[in-house]
Amino acid sequence: MKKQQVVFDVVSVHNPEAKNIILGQSHFIKTVEDLHEVLVGSVPGIQFGLAFCEASGPRLIRTAGTNQKMIELAVQNAKKVRCGHTFFIFLDNVFPINVLHDIKRVQEVVTLFCATANPVEVIVARTKQGGAVLGVVDGGSPKGVEKESDVKFRKEILRKFGYKL
Repeated sequence: MKKQQVVFDVVSVHNPEAKNIILGQSHFIKTVEDLHEVLVGSVPGIQFGLAFCEASGPRLIRTAGTNQKMIELAVQNAKKVRCGHTFFIFLDNVFPINVLHDIKRVQEVVTLFCATANPVEVIVARTKQGGAVLGVVDGGSPKGVEKESDVKFRKEILRKFGYKL
């Protein structure tokens, strides 16, 4: 039996304006239309771009969205990561919390790796067959434990954004 080599790669997501992104994995070409429908149905006026990497057949990067700039950003990152059945969603004027529940309910969605505006590095394993996302590095490591003033800030910002009363 011939051993196959695995090469590990760290791919930095290109996100120059720190837009919110969602990186996930799905299993079927139908994902593109279903995610598009879910996103436009979740938040009126949502601006987003979606890129989905096919894993068989013509193996194209399939796209959808309401904002060409966000679509181009999603495609650029899909080309960099190069892993079948992964999808990138770049969001404008909406937070991931507003759409995550609906995205998770899409039948084809297998997993979500991250939903963030932080800098993201994607950990990829590559073989002769292709690439697989092993996980992500989302932002930086903790620097400490919150103090009373940090708790106050956290509670205030959640109320400012309307997530808590």
